[in-house]
Amino acid sequence: MDRREVASQFRARLAEAMQRAGISQSLLARRIGVDRSTLSQLLSGDSDRLPRADTVAGLAGQLQVSLDWLLGLSQERRLGAEILHESLEIAPSPDAPVNPGLEGWFEEAVGYKIRHVPTTLPDLFKTDEVLRHEYRDFAGLSTDAAIAASQGELAYSRQVDTDTEICAPLQDFQTFARGEGLWRDLDSAARRRQIERLAGLSEELYPGLRLYLYDGLTHYAVPYTIFGPQRVALYAGQLYLVFNTTEHIHTFNRHFDDLIRAAVVQPTEVAGFFAELRGEIDNGS
Repeated sequence: MDRREVASQFRARLAEAMQRAGISQSLLARRIGVDRSTLSQLLSGDSDRLPRADTVAGLAGQLQVSLDWLLGLSQERRLGAEILHESLEIAPSPDAPVNPGLEGWFEEAVGYKIRHVPTTLPDLFKTDEVLRHEYRDFAGLSTDAAIAASQGELAYSRQVDTDTEICAPLQDFQTFARGEGLWRDLDSAARRRQIERLAGLSEELYPGLRLYLYDGLTHYAVPYTIFGPQRVALYAGQLYLVFNTTEHIHTFNRHFDDLIRAAVVQPTEVAGFFAELRGEIDNGS
């Protein structure tokens, strides 16, 4: 952003923080040791003036917001210590019906683009029998919780005006269709039904949801989700690594853009790709 954009965002966030804190200009000016006229100028829509560093620090401290948020460098208004404390979020226990963190992040991202790199197949596409197979012995999530989470993600994707992009290595789907790795004990009929569901939902949800498949031999990505401009959550087993700063979110968006550019199967081609996989299952059964 240029100076004028930074100043504009600073004014808006300063006014928002003052309103939330219920503090007047005169009281805030007195507490941080500046003239009331100085604070009025900072809040003026005709000015592109930015305060000195010590003034910004004083404002952030009095208003109990982070410096990065006040200057438009982060989407998180909480103080740095609070953000750091919550940067690792523990996944729900096996008895939890849904992950309250994920549910809240999706709600906050309504109206923004969701970008997702899944762990295996995208959860929202999975059949109940595939979820039961995958999570039957999983230590961090029960099958009922996994099914509930999948249904929640699918319901979200079916809302009007949702915008979701998913990037995954095509080898994950090939491995599934062949019954290799995690799917070795899953019978061919269940795998066929799953491939049919993938084909059907990818067509039903398009263009609100777009599935891109890249070659895992040329590109690599850990599982993560970008929730619009709010945050990036990396899945690390039973916990999430969460980044809230604008810089981190931009970095992951650029990485996701690279995956899309590398895609060898485009959203309009996935139906044909899945038809080929179903043929492999039929020929191998």
